[in-house]
Amino acid sequence: MNLNYAKRMDGIKASEIRELLKLTQRPEIISFAGGLPAPELFPVEEVKEVMQEVIEEHGRNALQYSTTEGYTPLREKIAERMKIVGVDVTADNILITSGSQQGLDFTGKIFLDEGDVVLCESPSYLGAINAFKAYQPKFIEVPTDDYGMIPEELEKILKTTENVKVIYVIPDFQNPTGRTWSVERRKKLVELANKYDLPIVEDNPYGELRFEGEIPPSVKSFDTEGRVIYLGSFSKTFCPGFRIGWTCAAPEVLNKYILVKQGADLQASTVSQMTVNRFLEKYDLDEHIEKIKAVYRKRRDLMLKTMKEELPEGIKFTHPEGGLFTWVVLPEHINARELAEKAIEKKVAFVPGGSFFPNGGNENTLRLNYSNMDEERIVIGVKRLAETIKEML
Repeated sequence: MNLNYAKRMDGIKASEIRELLKLTQRPEIISFAGGLPAPELFPVEEVKEVMQEVIEEHGRNALQYSTTEGYTPLREKIAERMKIVGVDVTADNILITSGSQQGLDFTGKIFLDEGDVVLCESPSYLGAINAFKAYQPKFIEVPTDDYGMIPEELEKILKTTENVKVIYVIPDFQNPTGRTWSVERRKKLVELANKYDLPIVEDNPYGELRFEGEIPPSVKSFDTEGRVIYLGSFSKTFCPGFRIGWTCAAPEVLNKYILVKQGADLQASTVSQMTVNRFLEKYDLDEHIEKIKAVYRKRRDLMLKTMKEELPEGIKFTHPEGGLFTWVVLPEHINARELAEKAIEKKVAFVPGGSFFPNGGNENTLRLNYSNMDEERIVIGVKRLAETIKEML
């Protein structure tokens, strides 16, 4: 069979993370690879209870088609929760999506033509890179430090680059580095977007998982012209299996996302939306998030402590104040893809960092997740990884 596929398929490759997750299904593998929540923290009994209530009380409606925008009571609750990141909106600003990942795909469909330019952090989220690649853009990585995109470097690019269509950022516990943007950098980003008339896509699935300090105001909170599109999700704070995320935007922008969703899948799951909504009515999500944070904080501390004790000198890693990941920079002569193959032999998995740079390079980096493995496996896994690195020095 010789099927004639669209040219866009040439640039779409299997996600390295999703492929690695197949390996990690083996129980003997200690996986620091995927950004998976800890399944033992899922509120299984509570969800069973609220799902039963939803079916008993609203069975026919829960199993029926619903509006594209999403279940209104849930949209109202999300709009209220947006105040946590300093954003005052109503349900009219909220579209329920099938995870925030769908919002990334819709962003590409709405804004990108072949050859257009996406500006992103360096490195950036692999899932966003892959979502945008379907629309055949070019990527420019904006030099980034511990406080976010460097504004002077961003403006240099904006002054000299044609066809920039989107600025994509993950300001809170960035995937893959775990870094968080300063408030000043957030303000400056909006100023530059206003000046150069560009949309910002702010991806924030991790922001409520803060272990230290206060939650900073979102980039969206500084939006004066309706050009910041905020993507949120319940996947990390509740359960990823429901695939419930949201897009928050000015109504005229959100309408484009609604039109695209109508053509993509009509709507997010009605029963999932009603279940999440009932959970929010009956239980305290913030209390549940505190339980998650307590476990993840302990695991982060243990991973960083073990890395400090076991990794050879000259290896740098970030100290995230929340989220799911730390980022490791190896000596330049060590290729993390080769390291990953050797580590798998020792039954340890991680994601090589080169995949997070859309234009390649930086193969001496890697991402480690600390949320999914228990404390004993974190210590064993880091020790095995350290042994493997020492063998390659």
